[in-house]
Amino acid sequence: MGLWRRLAFSLLLLLLLWGLGQSPWVAAAAPALRWLLGDPACGALLGLALLAGPWLGPWTPHWLSLAATALLLTLLPARPPPGLRWLPADLAYTFRMLRLGLRTWVRLRRRPPDTFVDAFERHARAQPGRTILVCTGPGGRAVTFRELDARACQAAWALKAELASTAGLRAREPTALLVLPSQTLPALSLWLGLAKLGYPVVWINPHGRGPPLVHAVLSSGARVLVVDPELRANLEEVLPKLQAEKVHCLYLGRSSPTPGVGALGAALAAAPSDPVPADLRADIKLRSPALFIYTSGTTGLPKPAILTYERVLQVAGMLTLCGVTADDVVYTVLPLYHTMGLVLGVLSCLDLGVTCVLAPKFSASGFWDDCRQHGVTVIQYVGEILRYLCNTPQRPEDQTHKVRLAIGNGLRGEVWETFQRRFGPIRIWEMYGSTEGNVGFINYPGRCGAQGKTSCFLRMLSPFELVQYSLETEEPLRDSQGLCIPARPGEAGLLLTQVLRHQPFLGYRGPRELSEKKLVKNVRRPNDLYYNTGDVLAMDHEGFLYFRDRLGDTFRWKGENVSTREVEGALSVVDFLQEVNVYGVPVPGCEGKVGMAAVQLVPGQAFDGQQLYQHVRNSLPAYAAPHFIRIQDALEITGTFKLVKSRLVREGFNVSVVADPLFVLDNQARAFRRLTPDIYRAVCEGAWRL
Repeated sequence: MGLWRRLAFSLLLLLLLWGLGQSPWVAAAAPALRWLLGDPACGALLGLALLAGPWLGPWTPHWLSLAATALLLTLLPARPPPGLRWLPADLAYTFRMLRLGLRTWVRLRRRPPDTFVDAFERHARAQPGRTILVCTGPGGRAVTFRELDARACQAAWALKAELASTAGLRAREPTALLVLPSQTLPALSLWLGLAKLGYPVVWINPHGRGPPLVHAVLSSGARVLVVDPELRANLEEVLPKLQAEKVHCLYLGRSSPTPGVGALGAALAAAPSDPVPADLRADIKLRSPALFIYTSGTTGLPKPAILTYERVLQVAGMLTLCGVTADDVVYTVLPLYHTMGLVLGVLSCLDLGVTCVLAPKFSASGFWDDCRQHGVTVIQYVGEILRYLCNTPQRPEDQTHKVRLAIGNGLRGEVWETFQRRFGPIRIWEMYGSTEGNVGFINYPGRCGAQGKTSCFLRMLSPFELVQYSLETEEPLRDSQGLCIPARPGEAGLLLTQVLRHQPFLGYRGPRELSEKKLVKNVRRPNDLYYNTGDVLAMDHEGFLYFRDRLGDTFRWKGENVSTREVEGALSVVDFLQEVNVYGVPVPGCEGKVGMAAVQLVPGQAFDGQQLYQHVRNSLPAYAAPHFIRIQDALEITGTFKLVKSRLVREGFNVSVVADPLFVLDNQARAFRRLTPDIYRAVCEGAWRL
């Protein structure tokens, strides 16, 4: 029996003793005194108690208490476990988690269910004049509950008519939104309007274009696509393929410059703002899809992860767990096509009635000015954001603000300490999770550098395992019985989370194989089922979890998941490249990994750095662009014809290690130029901007 199971069993034993009418304090005090005084002192006290037995008779505990005491002393170790100091925090957090889960279950068991839309409508009726959204940037303004609800109702009635006239559209089929940050308010109105009707919404990254955009729309199952007019070129590029699949496209504007594409603006302006009856969404269930958010996962192209109404409310409740109240003001610069920006940011604020300040893009120089101007008390981040803030020139007013909480993920320990030293004692809530995952962690004690914390109580509620894995196959290692081998404390292990009835893995929309590929059987016992997160974490003796790496065809750069397969697909069409192998490499002082590509040239062709630069800029988002190119005579493959990445990752872009020609992306020269020792040194010292 493991240590934490022994502690849990001991707690149950004390509760049983209390239930039998006997005092549990003697049994509880015995191991506590042993841990406090040590075995010699405890032995001396026990000897004195035996000698004084005739005089202590009236106060001698019942035999049940003595038996429980002996059992506890046998079960528990002679020294206190390292994590015991966190027991009060563990119990308090577990209780809050249980309360949140019960509240979510009760809300969604009602008929009709009490969704985030119902909570938003209650806030709108109770305090219609209160500001719920503040959009910053050019043309930005504050929006009250009354105005946002009215706009959402208009969107609902306009979309209800539009969807009813769409040929072949079945009930509850998703609608996709492809909008830039400048159209945040209209997009949020459309999303809320569709939610009032009970329709799921697909948020698509507006930076994608070409085949990745077609893939995103079609894999979501959306039959209606609403597009920002500013993205006309992106739409027209793929319109024939979308129309061939009978996807009805609409511009979020008053007119359409593209034949075959409608316009939604006039219908929105003419629609009434009458309340939308809750009966229209009465058939919503606990696990009905509410949103589809794209995630790269660890293999292949981005996939539409299913976020149910239950999952959405669970994520929204994270703000409450972190101590956010209705009096706070939350500031987010994260995009709405991410779970962090849309669900943990905007949706959580709508559900709790908290004012949310939305910036169209991140500005390190204007971040704190926004916070001061709008009275921000809570900020959202990914690790890169806080690092960028720490890298700005120091100012006298660095600690002149009202921010008290920072909530996010991906924060390194050194940036954590620097941030708090410079900007004040802001409480940091670091967390770990994934859009499609069924388990998440929160660093509720605030341990610097940790991504989360667990305990015996939390592991009983949400079981998971860290297991040893193969660097080459990226699969769990098995013992002689075919079960996974647990990682030791402090050892990096692949995170697997158990799939249970109360902890389901809903996977992705599309073929079942997409989701089933993420499942692992026979982890701890025969026929059990776990979700393979593809993430490598380490856990110390106190239960703190530390992120180490990502496996598979994905790495993280500038807060974004980058699919190597998608980048390889974009580069493979370049006429002078014969084969491409994309991977991520670490850069000193930077979060995540930057993209690098090992390429084999077409025989007789020369490497053209200017042409490749232009192609990369036109076909890939900036965060997905490879910054380093390595030219090889032939790409190394395994015996199963898979490209070898591990050695390439180890060698990175070190000019003193790699004998092959190396090139670096130079935005000023608008080309890939030769990587020299001086440029390599500048990259490592942070003087070369990536």
